[in-house]
Amino acid sequence: MIIQSDFIDLDTPTGPMRTYIHRPSKAGKFPVILFYSEIFQQTGPIERAAKIIASHGYAVLVPEVFHELNPIGTVLAYDDAGRDKGNADKSAKDVESYDSDNQSMIDWAKKQTWFNGHIGAMGFCIGGHLAFRAALNAAVKSTACFYATDLHTNTIPNKIGQHSIDRLKDIKGELLMIWGKQDSHIPTVARMQIHQKLLETDIVFSWHEFNGQHAFMRDEGERFDAELATLGYQLSLRLFSRTLFG
Repeated sequence: MIIQSDFIDLDTPTGPMRTYIHRPSKAGKFPVILFYSEIFQQTGPIERAAKIIASHGYAVLVPEVFHELNPIGTVLAYDDAGRDKGNADKSAKDVESYDSDNQSMIDWAKKQTWFNGHIGAMGFCIGGHLAFRAALNAAVKSTACFYATDLHTNTIPNKIGQHSIDRLKDIKGELLMIWGKQDSHIPTVARMQIHQKLLETDIVFSWHEFNGQHAFMRDEGERFDAELATLGYQLSLRLFSRTLFG
């Protein structure tokens, strides 16, 4: 499916948020996917990933996750300086601000003539956590989280003392949780802790662990695994096709 790309600067309680929009160019109504990047914001690999999802019939919104802390349009490099800046931004932004960012995107989507009324979420790395965070919003019907960092550490600043994993009761949609067994950011014991917490709820979720390293979806760098990436896209698209149409 041929797509078109644009952007809009959405108003949020913490300032304007550049949001990239990738959606089918043909006329019609499409589900929205809130697509969350790594700490580097919309890099080339993230843009390409968003376009892959969009080309299957979705309107994909990619927010600049640290918009309060950088000039509009900032993209961090995949190097030590970019990693240090991204991690510093992650430590500086309160997790509740992501909730208001999500609501701003949802409110905007609801006003679009091409929106079919259904919303999903997807993300990689810290974006996997932010997609999980988006699932706390009742409007989000299904969510694909790839190697979600910091769910087990509770290191993201939190004003009210209730972290994302503490709010499982707020998740009403379906979850897809995807992990790499060789991911040093999320060791086995951490994955098992998250898995057990989900098992203790009535959330509909699926859980997949692959022999892959952190960031195996990123089509740049030595950790990319094209076979696993293809499986990840297929699992996500199957989830969204079941839950976001009709």
